[in-house]
Amino acid sequence: MTSTSTPTSRYVLAVGASLGTVLFLLLGIGALGIVGDGRHDAIYLAAPVVALLVALASRFRPHGMALALGCAALTTVAAGAWSVGLVITDRVGASVTDVVMLTVMYAVLFAAAGWLFLRADRDVTASDA
Repeated sequence: MTSTSTPTSRYVLAVGASLGTVLFLLLGIGALGIVGDGRHDAIYLAAPVVALLVALASRFRPHGMALALGCAALTTVAAGAWSVGLVITDRVGASVTDVVMLTVMYAVLFAAAGWLFLRADRDVTASDA
């Protein structure tokens, strides 16, 4: 059985998932906050910045975009670890469980978008062969 999706359609799907994740992160920070009162949420914005910098360096090629979103997922985990440290030391009034769960959710969303780019890259590589 053959797949009806093209490498271009998979790339577009991956771009949509990436932009959706960033928008979801921005709305989550703006509307609810992740860490306490919201002043400390800016650290989570490092993930989209890292993703953009790596994407620019890779010239938006599928494999580079997968790497960019993997870096964004790791940056999100690092931001979450920093945030958990703030919560544990009682610098902010938030739940450790909430911070961990939200961090994991955003990291998984970035990783899933990266996986979609890997799928698009595999399709491009296969069609070039």
